[in-house]
Amino acid sequence: MLEVGRITKVHGLRGEVVVLLTSDRTERLDPGSALDAEGRTLVVASSRPHADRWLVRFEGVERREDAEPLRGLVLAGEPLDDPEVLWVHELIGCEVRTVDGTSRGRIESVQDNPAADLLVLDTGALVPVVFVADGPTDGVVLVDVPDGLFELTDPGDDDDRGADRDRSGDR
Repeated sequence: MLEVGRITKVHGLRGEVVVLLTSDRTERLDPGSALDAEGRTLVVASSRPHADRWLVRFEGVERREDAEPLRGLVLAGEPLDDPEVLWVHELIGCEVRTVDGTSRGRIESVQDNPAADLLVLDTGALVPVVFVADGPTDGVVLVDVPDGLFELTDPGDDDDRGADRDRSGDR
């Protein structure tokens, strides 16, 4: 199950709750969608956008008193089947190789970044997902990165340049 959002508070008297959607897939809140709420299945009866959140009513939750116990629950859903999308849960643990076949490490996490999400490798390297060329296939993600990207995290280069600056007096 993948986290898709969180119920932040109750809204009104008719059982609606405010959901902060952490997924960019708004169809998660379509009527009839089943979500896991920490062991309890909630089925969406209705939903509508509200500012940067969603107002959602679940089946069987008709009054404010019914909705109160839902406050703070994390909502999770099954992975969606969309072959055009990179899913974080499929990337974690994959080996990253450049198009020339060089292994660059394993993906430990995916970091949210305004320009492009970043693959965080166990080597310390950060690779923008826009450079993913293929995969994940058989536990491998192929990347086509610009020259020099991986040299940015090579500690040997930093040490050498720093030593030259110290000797020359340049700061």
